[in-house]
Amino acid sequence: MPETDSGVVIVDCGDSAVMARAMGSDAEHNWRLVHTLADAIDSVRLDGVHGIVPTYDALLVEFDCAGTDQHTVRRVLRHEADRLGKGPLHTATARHFVVPVVYGGEHGPDLPVVAEQLGITEQEVVELHSGSDLTVRCLGAPAGAPMMDGPAFPGPVPRLASPRTRVLPGSIAVAGRQAVICPMPSPGGWPLLGRTPLRVLDFAADPMTPYRPGDTFRFQPITPDQWDDHAGLSLAVSHG
Repeated sequence: MPETDSGVVIVDCGDSAVMARAMGSDAEHNWRLVHTLADAIDSVRLDGVHGIVPTYDALLVEFDCAGTDQHTVRRVLRHEADRLGKGPLHTATARHFVVPVVYGGEHGPDLPVVAEQLGITEQEVVELHSGSDLTVRCLGAPAGAPMMDGPAFPGPVPRLASPRTRVLPGSIAVAGRQAVICPMPSPGGWPLLGRTPLRVLDFAADPMTPYRPGDTFRFQPITPDQWDDHAGLSLAVSHG
């Protein structure tokens, strides 16, 4: 049976995971709540837990059945959710990243299609995509891809009818009302607007990605001739 209180519903997911979902009417509060709850569960260091995955309004806690059980995980989740519900939510200070992007052409082959779908020009797509800070809401697949709020397009962007079998690392994509950077080669069904020459993922670093949920990205158009000026550099916090 679902357990609910403090605006959070807690349910079992199979025999080795438990999900907590924020059910409030304020999407921003729900997002902050599940990410604050994820940090709280991580700090508990509960035996057997090996995965804590917060998204937009839900948190999945994965565990080894040999180390703990659903009842214990639910109890800890409920305790932390009730505790957080009694006060303001404290989240980490957002950091800012500036990402140079070559739009269109071989780097953004779907730019013309997206412009046609939205009923605006390619330049307007670029201006909207690069015209405001986009907040990272969660880390997705593959390898901690930054799932961001999408730009202020006049409508949602359809996914590709036929996904690509391989998308290059650094590809800048949109779908629905979301935006993402592909950090490593992978299949993908999101339309590609461009590509950044920066290295987003570093397997030798801990963590492998420099960003976290709550950080913001600003995309900066560059020309193909400027690609080599940024090629191979790592994505880093902007202090400008």
